[in-house]
Amino acid sequence: MANEEATTPMAGATPGTAAAPGAEEELAPGALAGAWRVEGLLARGGHGLVYLATHRGSGRRAALKVLQRRFADAPEMAARFVREGVILSRLHHPAVVEYLELGLLADGRPFCAMELLEGRTLQEHLRTRGRLAPEEALALLAPVCAALEAAHAAGIVHRDVKSSNVFLAGDPPAPRLLDFGVAKPTAPEAAGLTAVGERVGSAHAMSPEQIRGEPVDARTDVYALGVLLHQLVTGALPFTAAEPAELERLHLEGAPPAASRTAPVPPAVDEVIARAMAKAPAGRFPSAAAFLDALRAAAEPDPAARQAEGTEALAAAIHVAVQPAGVGEAELLAQAVLEAEAEGALAEAGFALDVRAPGVLLATAVLPREPAAARAAREAAVAAGRALAARLAARAGAETRVRVTVHAGPVRVGPAGERLGGPLFRTAEWVREGEGALEVTPAAAGREPPP
Repeated sequence: MANEEATTPMAGATPGTAAAPGAEEELAPGALAGAWRVEGLLARGGHGLVYLATHRGSGRRAALKVLQRRFADAPEMAARFVREGVILSRLHHPAVVEYLELGLLADGRPFCAMELLEGRTLQEHLRTRGRLAPEEALALLAPVCAALEAAHAAGIVHRDVKSSNVFLAGDPPAPRLLDFGVAKPTAPEAAGLTAVGERVGSAHAMSPEQIRGEPVDARTDVYALGVLLHQLVTGALPFTAAEPAELERLHLEGAPPAASRTAPVPPAVDEVIARAMAKAPAGRFPSAAAFLDALRAAAEPDPAARQAEGTEALAAAIHVAVQPAGVGEAELLAQAVLEAEAEGALAEAGFALDVRAPGVLLATAVLPREPAAARAAREAAVAAGRALAARLAARAGAETRVRVTVHAGPVRVGPAGERLGGPLFRTAEWVREGEGALEVTPAAAGREPPP
């Protein structure tokens, strides 16, 4: 995992009245941090706690990030935390999370107040939605590239561009680039915390020069954009390995696999990924804007080509969510067993598996065009979903929670019957949290036409 990184503490940071030295780690509701009043804990991260907070003057709500005490006692970690706030204060862009205030608590720990976002990360979106069509990936990456251009123009390299650091906020979702904790100022006079040879970033998206601990520039972020594009259009990372050393070797020496081998993408998209992930920075696109221009040309076919991408049909879908009760060996093993059983049952029922990710399976079956046959096939899909939910619930036990959702909607089907996308794959629109092992949507039940 990436470490947080910062330059020097912000001059004039104003202490709040949150807690005296030696107090408990977690801030209580009502505690003060600068101009902000803590309302409650939102999340625990690797290095910090994130609270919901309200501005005492304006009433604005914000996300208040506070460095954990054990890291605050390490000067380098505290400085790295503060650097993110300093960097955010220099960046004003609609696709970058908004910085509001940087300061110190009474116990000396730094805090950073940032824009409160509601939505989910691109990683979570991809996990439930599955792979995206190239034009969908383009729409999500365009704001990210614009944010990186602004950062690069300000002399900042992000160094950790990945799906979990892109947040989809609002409706319709607007991408925001997050986590500048390991961002690197490139100006020669900028003070740095990274020693020569030290590596920072995320292993699955780290460029060769990051792995070698060499200087970085905008092309380092372009490499990560190539990794992210591959993940978006295929649903998988270009390089995976059980051992860290092997993963590093692949990034240093291995050619990125063509996305078109596992997903219906044009060769031009393969070329964009290959150039973005060139081993030498000189072989990559020189900027995020140049990467975006190439992706736009590759992902936006002319109308005639778009018509040839597939035909629209109605299909039934069965979505299976398997959530372990914990992260122990028994829970994870039970999850894997149930996922394998669900995959086999779906195949027996005539469904094609389109998405398989940890804890999530999505399978579809194209419905006949003749209305009576389509109705019978939809009813059979509901029966298959009902049987699968009962079967999995009986085996779930205390280690896992299972929920099966049956739906029907439009898909695009290729010449070989492959699913190329369509509204049915926007699972966030029809898969809901709830009680019970089974949900049948109105479209699947025939109570309303498929969307």
